[in-house]
Amino acid sequence: MTDSGPLLRVTDASVVLGGRTALEKADLCVEAGELVGLIGPNGAGKTTLLRAVLGLVPLAAGEVAVEGRTGRRVGRGIGYVPQRHEFAWDFPLDIAGAVLTGRTRQMGWLRRPGAADRAAVDEALELTGLAELRRRPLGELSGGQRQRVLVARALAAGPRILLLDEPFTGVDVPTQELLNELFGRLTTEGRALLMTTHDLAAAARTCHRVALINRTIVAEGGPDLLADSDQMLRAFGLDRAIGTVTAS
Repeated sequence: MTDSGPLLRVTDASVVLGGRTALEKADLCVEAGELVGLIGPNGAGKTTLLRAVLGLVPLAAGEVAVEGRTGRRVGRGIGYVPQRHEFAWDFPLDIAGAVLTGRTRQMGWLRRPGAADRAAVDEALELTGLAELRRRPLGELSGGQRQRVLVARALAAGPRILLLDEPFTGVDVPTQELLNELFGRLTTEGRALLMTTHDLAAAARTCHRVALINRTIVAEGGPDLLADSDQMLRAFGLDRAIGTVTAS
């Protein structure tokens, strides 16, 4: 733990959407230099928790603190990688232009990009292996390339905390390997990563910790928690222990 505490702290967070409790009294911390996997069934509140951290959905109760900040200032210092279907891939931009949109908070809506903005985009493209493809139109990209664009777009803002919503879904093995290597590098630099995923095998291999969620945080621990059939039963409502995963 850093002297100032976790980079991200969620305390007793509850969210009500459409009259239904989507998140209830959830507690979660992510430290600097840590990759935490958020794992649970569909509808368990994984994406809702990420959006609550970002301030995109209101908290009915509880608190989110980012680098010690609460309230409206929470969003600063966070990079968000949404699921691919949430991005407008038919927009007439190339890769570099899409990544530049990640600098909107720093640039403002009307200002032209400056040297710092261009340097941030260049670095994000290098980190994600997209530098040589920077002028390729979004409409011509493969699924793996699109995923890397979303990660680069989030990194362009220079966040200390990165929220990733299912980053491995539907991507090829080379992209998975590149992302795993990148996430390891980011944690080594002291950034905090929180990742939702359905890929239990990938979580077991790459996460420092995992948190099981089903409207609330059911259990937390090391990756070996995914082999605990009792805890997986609590989270998923069925026996999802992954002894075969831990052996792979």
